[in-house]
Amino acid sequence: MNSETVVTILCGLGILVGVAGTVIPVLPGSVLIGASLLAWAIWGGAGTTGWVVFAIGLVFVLAGMAASAVLTGRRLRQHRIPPRSVVIGVVAGVAGMFIIPVVGLFVGFAAGLLLSEFVRTRNFRMATASSWAAVKATGLGILVEFGLACLAASTWVIGLWVSLAT
Repeated sequence: MNSETVVTILCGLGILVGVAGTVIPVLPGSVLIGASLLAWAIWGGAGTTGWVVFAIGLVFVLAGMAASAVLTGRRLRQHRIPPRSVVIGVVAGVAGMFIIPVVGLFVGFAAGLLLSEFVRTRNFRMATASSWAAVKATGLGILVEFGLACLAASTWVIGLWVSLAT
């Protein structure tokens, strides 16, 4: 096994972890995909194909990160949800991962967000509505970033096929 094969395998694993990281926040996400595409372009032995794949994949990665941030941020501002509530939700989500396997991240995020919003509004119905809006906004951002990360990964797979065929 030569070094280019090892780099290709490691980059493929990095891209796979990066795609998963767009959904599971404790894993590195889109940044890892971009770094893996760059590493493959430099050391993967694909030549020009590697750089074309890197350029196209990086456009998808950056678009996913930007769209996620813009969509989520816009929706949170529309519902007047302060960043503090989201931070508390994220911290509770990370704690929930260790308490409840598999679903603890999502349960902890929702519970932390609801608790923070209840403390802020002092009204359970308003807290529930704003928390649900924040969960939907976050989910939409994750979904968009995940979709574009999958497109970047698909670009790499197509580039790999092209480089192996030539």
